[in-house]
Amino acid sequence: MEEHVSPITVFVNHLLSPLANAVLNALHLKPEDPNLPIPQHVVMAMLVLVILTLLALIVRTRQIAELLLTNPMRVGVRDVLDDAAGHHARSFVHFVGSISIFVLFSNLMSLFPMFSAPTGQKTVPLACAILTFLYFNFQGVHHLGVGHYLKNFGGGSPLWIAWLIFIVEIISTLARLLSLTVRLYANIFASDMIYGLFLSLLTGISVWGWNKSPVLGTALGIFPALVPLLFIVLHLLVAFIQAFIFTVLPSVYLGMATAEEH
Repeated sequence: MEEHVSPITVFVNHLLSPLANAVLNALHLKPEDPNLPIPQHVVMAMLVLVILTLLALIVRTRQIAELLLTNPMRVGVRDVLDDAAGHHARSFVHFVGSISIFVLFSNLMSLFPMFSAPTGQKTVPLACAILTFLYFNFQGVHHLGVGHYLKNFGGGSPLWIAWLIFIVEIISTLARLLSLTVRLYANIFASDMIYGLFLSLLTGISVWGWNKSPVLGTALGIFPALVPLLFIVLHLLVAFIQAFIFTVLPSVYLGMATAEEH
């Protein structure tokens, strides 16, 4: 599906393209589009970070906003961590909470005109998955030590079979990168694509009816006007579910990584 270039992306590239091109040239990389060296999903991800930073600053200075917004989200993340990550759970709140909120706001971006969901491009979910992968492995080594953490991959089995289980566990752990990336990317990409596809098809029917008769065109235009509302509700549901999954799975992985035995 061809990505529509937002005016926001064009504006950001107009301001920052010299700097972006200089960095890419220093790294011996060539952008796909020399006129837009900063891809749209990168621009949108940067906007999400800016929005979340501003919200965090506002919430910290407004006690009511903190009570209504921050505390329920913090408690929700804590509950998930308490169930999945064991006695070390509370120390993971900041990372799991930050990445789940980033995923949620990124998923919701495509609901607004001139914006698109950065999680609808595979590189952003992959980046979130890599951060999660590095974090839970780091916490496993930090809490257990390198030797004990690696020993857990053998599952406490006898030596003659431990080497095979170790290989299987390593592959299983690496597969979490693919699982986190594909699940988020596929769902958001599909949600955006279905919304755009049905809207274009139904708009085409309305235009065809208008060419036949203004009355018919008006009648057929009512349905396309209502359908986006249904898909907005569907996209909201998908966005929140995927953000919840990106809270639960990192919590589970952290619990497994910091447990005495896998």
